[in-house]
Amino acid sequence: MDTPSNKHKHLEFVQAAVNRMAGNLFLLKGWSITLIAALFALAAKDSNQFYILIAYFPLFIFWSLDGYFLSQERKFRALYDHVRKLEESQIDFSMNTQPFASEHRNTWLGAIGSRTLVIYYAGLAVVMLVLMFLVR
Repeated sequence: MDTPSNKHKHLEFVQAAVNRMAGNLFLLKGWSITLIAALFALAAKDSNQFYILIAYFPLFIFWSLDGYFLSQERKFRALYDHVRKLEESQIDFSMNTQPFASEHRNTWLGAIGSRTLVIYYAGLAVVMLVLMFLVR
């Protein structure tokens, strides 16, 4: 039976980190919808526009958190690509993503401005704006 190489094990470690970040992104999107929907339900029930305005606060908080986890995921993907190209003798099991942090797409601001997050959260903001006028 073949034992996995150091490179293979290192890639598994990095992939596990990527999977955790992707899971966090998924959970944040679910929580953002749930919390915002709950605030809209309160606004409709009590006819209070204040709840709708409060709903924008978690939208921006979740957008920021999503950007953070996406930037982390991108750094780990860059690390994965780096490890993939290393020779077996160069494998040191480092999980340091700092060398990949300076690339714009891997920064927090770069991730917040990513096409997927902008479409999701800006779209959600537009839906909230439309609903705000319908709840009146």
